[in-house]
Amino acid sequence: MIRVGIFGANGRMGRVLIEATNNADNLTLGGAAVRADSAWVGMDVGELAGIGKQGLAVSGDPESLVDDVDVIIDFTLPAALETNLAWCVANNKPIVIGTTGLNQAHKIALNKAAQHIPVVFAANYSIGVNLLLNLVRQAARVMGESADIEIVETHHRYKKDAPSGTAMALGEFIADELQRDLQQCAVYGREGDTGERNQQTIGFATVRAGDVVGDHTVIFADIGERLELTHKASSRLTFAKGAVRAAEWLVNRPAGLYSMQDVLDLAWQ
Repeated sequence: MIRVGIFGANGRMGRVLIEATNNADNLTLGGAAVRADSAWVGMDVGELAGIGKQGLAVSGDPESLVDDVDVIIDFTLPAALETNLAWCVANNKPIVIGTTGLNQAHKIALNKAAQHIPVVFAANYSIGVNLLLNLVRQAARVMGESADIEIVETHHRYKKDAPSGTAMALGEFIADELQRDLQQCAVYGREGDTGERNQQTIGFATVRAGDVVGDHTVIFADIGERLELTHKASSRLTFAKGAVRAAEWLVNRPAGLYSMQDVLDLAWQ
């Protein structure tokens, strides 16, 4: 059995990751860590996740996980990323990262760590979203030179980053296919007299409301027709199951930076 360690076990995703690991056939939960000053230290991981006692206590010290885990799953905050990567490199542990809102420095740290250990990083671990990434590439290839492209995403009121990491990944896949620089062609919201739309831009619209887990729609709108590709997530367990699948796939891989496209063998040809 592959032993999984979870960082940020008390977070919304951390709790669901405990459940998803518990439900997996070939994996077992080897350890779960939170900040040393967290009130959850010492609590049974199963009680934390709402799935009943598992006989494993939440730890406030990641060092306690070293001998008990084969792979780490990290859905914490950007501020913790570099520390968590350094721990995995020092202890030769593969890591699956689902943290969003990363800046350029974080991405550099990912690449540096991947020189020493296998790393999976994805903006979204849903199977459907990763298929959507391939579909929008195909749509961009066929319609992108004439259609106006807009990305609309909706998430719960508690989400801190905008646009979502998934929305940005969709934009990057489209821009890459069209050989455009997303940093130059992205438009984030509109207000006032903006003038006519520049067809070369990729628009982003963000909605934050209620308890929406995650909705993403990519619109390819031409004169006389439009194509809309939509994915809607109704449970965080969807993302957790994908991350657990990535953790199982990652063990024993050579050092390198992988994506969920690699895990699912969806690499674009």
